[in-house]
Amino acid sequence: MSGNPDDERLEELREKKMQELQDRAGEDGGDAEAQQEAQQRAEAQQEAVLKQYLTDGARQRLNAVEMSKPEFAKKVKQQVASLAQSGRVQGRIDEEQMRDLLKELQPEQKSFDIRRR
Repeated sequence: MSGNPDDERLEELREKKMQELQDRAGEDGGDAEAQQEAQQRAEAQQEAVLKQYLTDGARQRLNAVEMSKPEFAKKVKQQVASLAQSGRVQGRIDEEQMRDLLKELQPEQKSFDIRRR
């Protein structure tokens, strides 16, 4: 540099700030990994609950819904898991009960009346 003490001090502060930013970026990467791992554990736990409380027919129906409407199926899975964990499910959910649950959770469909003149 030019030898000016202010310039040297400024450069020193810049380097220190860059190091802090790099350290933070490294920590954020670790947090993201921890979050991803926690999410995977939660999904595995949810799948275990679903296997325990759903019959084969109900699971097949839910899988069919998941193929066409993944977001809706995710909502249904969360609902089933929360019902099971709160103790509001007696026995296992069969295909008929799954159909009823899907009807309850299904968003209202809009109907359109088309009139021709």
